[in-house]
Amino acid sequence: MISSLFPLLRPLLHAFNAEDAHQMTINGLALLPKRKPPQDDPRLHVRVAGLDFPNPVGIAAGFDKNAQAMDAMLGLGFGFAEIGTVTPLPQIGNPRPRLFRLPRDKAVINRFGFNNEGMIAVSERLRARAHRPGHVGINIGANKDALDRTQDYVTGIKHFASLASYFTVNISSPNTPGLRDLQNEAALDDLLARVLEARDHARPDNPPPVFLKIAPDLDQIGLDQITQTASKRKIDGLIVSNTTLSRPHLRETQLAQETGGLSGAPLFAKSTRILAEVYERVGSSMPLIGVGGIDDAQSSLAKMEAGASLIQLYSALVYQGPQLLTSIKQGLLATLEKEQLTSLAALTGRHASQWTSQPFPL
Repeated sequence: MISSLFPLLRPLLHAFNAEDAHQMTINGLALLPKRKPPQDDPRLHVRVAGLDFPNPVGIAAGFDKNAQAMDAMLGLGFGFAEIGTVTPLPQIGNPRPRLFRLPRDKAVINRFGFNNEGMIAVSERLRARAHRPGHVGINIGANKDALDRTQDYVTGIKHFASLASYFTVNISSPNTPGLRDLQNEAALDDLLARVLEARDHARPDNPPPVFLKIAPDLDQIGLDQITQTASKRKIDGLIVSNTTLSRPHLRETQLAQETGGLSGAPLFAKSTRILAEVYERVGSSMPLIGVGGIDDAQSSLAKMEAGASLIQLYSALVYQGPQLLTSIKQGLLATLEKEQLTSLAALTGRHASQWTSQPFPL
């Protein structure tokens, strides 16, 4: 029903400021009756880091920062939902306006700065849905004014350990000054060591997977350092990638000058190339989640062929609505039928070398 209504609602929503329209959407989804996630074709099932996902398509962090609409998104058919980014203390983020639609580019620029209600408010909502079906990951970050940002991640792990299907350690947002410095080798090694120790101590019997979300703006040396450190620390997976500070050729030239992270269709090539680079380094030893520019079944398939076992999307929903999810799943099934494959695992990484053979960076 929501999918069929979106073409009618989109002009109304897009008449509002982008951030106001987004919050209206979240509020509306939060009011929907809770419903059980639909049954997916078994061929779409994916097992990653010990978790069983009914399909590989998740809603990315940033859509539901404060855990208000996760069950609505799972009810629409997403294979998993990631909430946040959540910081230990509430944070108002950067001044508005801080979210911009670039409709001719099918893109979005944001400079939110980890605005969220803080871990106490978010954990109350998570506890209220603790026994409902579906995987909910928690994307954790550090407060802007934290004296020890690594400790903020440890605090988040400890606080949410009993509530998370998995954790995402977000050190790649471009909107918190200095945050991406945590991607440097020594800082990252210390961060992962402390985060994993906190996770194992807080939930020793069934520790939730910990994924690391990286930037698409890394060079080859940075990629080497991150993948080597992640492998050494035995992180459970990598999410590739966050938004970009770069500005490829954009039609919305005035809006392109806004500071912040760019997401949507223009990010697809860059983020997929980085995904393939990571896959070439880690192979099947570490699962990857592909994010950035997914807006149809073809781009979803390309992410998997570049190395992703799971995928996430967000920005394309601004322009296409929830019907996009159905079309992606149908498209993936059509590929499996055409190639007479029984699971999506056969697609993972099979074209990574084609991406990495091109000049770097894209």
